[in-house]
Amino acid sequence: MPRPLLADEIAQNLLDRIVDGDLPSGGRLPSENELGQEFDVSRLTVREAIRTLQAQNVVEVVRGRGTLVRPVDEWTGLEAVLRATVRGGDDLTASLQLIQVRRMIETGAAALAAEHRDASDLAALEQDLQGMRDAHERGDLAAFVEHDIHFHDVILSATGNVFVAVLFEPLSRVMREKRRQTSSIPAIQAHAIDEHGRVLEAIRSGDAETARLAMESHMAQTARDLREHVFGLPD
Repeated sequence: MPRPLLADEIAQNLLDRIVDGDLPSGGRLPSENELGQEFDVSRLTVREAIRTLQAQNVVEVVRGRGTLVRPVDEWTGLEAVLRATVRGGDDLTASLQLIQVRRMIETGAAALAAEHRDASDLAALEQDLQGMRDAHERGDLAAFVEHDIHFHDVILSATGNVFVAVLFEPLSRVMREKRRQTSSIPAIQAHAIDEHGRVLEAIRSGDAETARLAMESHMAQTARDLREHVFGLPD
């Protein structure tokens, strides 16, 4: 039997190489024998890794030609598409598109959270907000990012809808890298703290529309900060 974890690691390695252009669109993956020797695994494990990529339409197996890389616009795996977009040449466009997707999901999540949150949710949000403040004061970027991400995770959980967090999970893995990029700038941290405070109070109010608008404001501020402080563009 193939080893699922190892097959997944191989699939991720191949996806990285595809995204980086080492295995270009229309190109052929190394043969099963070559990949088996490279990773020191059985052909069965290699096939499992390739099936993982096939399931996302990243590659296709063509009889007589081998395993070919498909164009990115034909991929159907969200994480694969995100990784390809983020690593593409237009980092600003990719970053702004991520914010657009966040806005679509998180404004609705904030509205639901306002209606369904309980005391433990509010306490967790307060703790993360204070954690962001403390991390900002001592210049601890890693802690700031962790509290920022967890703040939003609490909101997703507070919706009471299990599908929200599942939909957002692939985004969160990609956004962790983006948060480190933007949160390294003190002015952006200060804006984020202010916006998170308003989101918390809106969710505490229990009013769905107020919470939606607070999260909308946060996403708009995030986009402005990205343009101005990261890319040096006028708003």
